[in-house]
Amino acid sequence: MHSSTPDTPVSDAATTSPADSVDAASTVDATGAADPTDLADAPAPAADRAFHERPGGSRQVWRRLAADRWALAGGAVVIATTLVALLAPWITRAFGVDPYTYHLDLLTPSGVPAGPLGGVSAAHPFGVEPQTGRDLFAVVVEGTRTSFSIGMGATVLSMAIAIALGLSAGYLGGWWDAIVSRLTDITLGFPHLVFMIAISAIIPATAPRLPVMILIIGILGWPSTARVLRSRTMAVRKRTFVGASRAMGAGGLHIMTTQVLPNLVATIIVLTTISIPGKITAEAALSFLGVGVPPPTPSWGRSIGSAITWVATDPWYLVFPGAALFLVTLAFNLFGDGLRDALDPRTGERR
Repeated sequence: MHSSTPDTPVSDAATTSPADSVDAASTVDATGAADPTDLADAPAPAADRAFHERPGGSRQVWRRLAADRWALAGGAVVIATTLVALLAPWITRAFGVDPYTYHLDLLTPSGVPAGPLGGVSAAHPFGVEPQTGRDLFAVVVEGTRTSFSIGMGATVLSMAIAIALGLSAGYLGGWWDAIVSRLTDITLGFPHLVFMIAISAIIPATAPRLPVMILIIGILGWPSTARVLRSRTMAVRKRTFVGASRAMGAGGLHIMTTQVLPNLVATIIVLTTISIPGKITAEAALSFLGVGVPPPTPSWGRSIGSAITWVATDPWYLVFPGAALFLVTLAFNLFGDGLRDALDPRTGERR
């Protein structure tokens, strides 16, 4: 008769949504407010199993990624490219070739490689470079090291800028968010290629080109990523565990680094994977236009740019560096798309 009075306690489990339950659990973990004896009595194996089996758990992510054959193929190419970039000097040495040695005896008087298919032979599996006679296999392998190093370095720099600006703007809001948003709009509307060409052209020839290329490409490559991270940060900022940490007196920097940033890791991984091919292509474009790494340093873009002038007489010169750039770009995009779908199955269901 009195069961419906206002004093009757209401079960938390009946009024708490699954998302709030996860937030509450995260709050307990972050603040350390849970009783150690209760934690000791909790069934750890069952909790671990529940974590791995939930839709976003590690086992489910790997299972979905393994089911995507295109993502696996892209990941295999990415791993192979990374190994080639790291082991480039040893690979060329094992094949007995050198990207800096000229073989003028393998060229015709007009500078075209002697023999069929651009001078392909057992000693030179990709043929030789016109006018110089350099081994094209060694040029492509060492070019992998150059292009991959610049692409990865520029990606790390741009992601660091994007994380710092996107995370702080999304969490702090106010005037800082307005400044970062306007800076993002200006940078997105800036003619990147023209600016990169101009900066590369005025850099002194004595300056190390590799760090310069990383700085130029990386500083201009953050806006799109920062905008996505800002949006995700604004969504995470409204979660219950963030509000609880703020109510318990946690500082803004502590909340951003220990509460908000861990919830953006999956997004950051996917954005990093997808942005790498864009940075590699930017380096190739600058080298193609003659403002990238200086000769005779091997580079895919420089080889493609040189091959354009010889495409009528030696089309095979364009095939191998162009195929390398195409395959690596495609592989990173396939792997990034598959990783995104594995981490968030809803994107795969909508496609």
